[in-house]
Amino acid sequence: MLEGLIQIYDVWRDKLDQLNEPYYLKLWLFEPHFSNSQVVCAIGESIHSYDETFYKPESKKPLQPKYYGELNSQISEFTWDYYLDEEHWNNSEPGSPEEYASADDFEEVAKRFRKMMKKPHRTTNFPEPVGEATEYYSFKKGDVWLGEK
Repeated sequence: MLEGLIQIYDVWRDKLDQLNEPYYLKLWLFEPHFSNSQVVCAIGESIHSYDETFYKPESKKPLQPKYYGELNSQISEFTWDYYLDEEHWNNSEPGSPEEYASADDFEEVAKRFRKMMKKPHRTTNFPEPVGEATEYYSFKKGDVWLGEK
C-alpha cells in the first residue's frame, strides 16, 4: 500500500508541477491506523483547506524510516512533520434522545461520551458558540506524519 501511495504522490507531483501554480500535496501517514494513510492534494482556492486538519503538538516525534523495510530509502526522500491523529467531540454531544432512532441508541452514545471524557484530552473553547457547542474535546488516537518532497 505504501509503495502505491508513494507512486501516486510522485505522479501527482509531476502533473501539478506542470500547472505552474501553487498546490498542496502531502502524503499523510497514520500510525497505528495505517489504512487511513493517503495522498492529499489541493489547488486554487482550496490550497489552505488542510492547514488545520491536525493538531501539531509542541513535542516532536521523528518518523522512523527503518520501520518501513525496503521502502526505507523512499520514505527518507520526504520531509516529515509530526501531528496528532485525534477523535473530536464537543460539549453539546451526545445531543438529546429525540435525535436518535431509539433510547438505547442514545444511551449507547451517551455512555461512550462519558467514558471518553474520563480519558486525557485537550479542550478548546470556541470564540463564539457553534450551535449549542462552546467547547471542543480532542482525544489522541495515534500519530500522523505529513510528508512532502
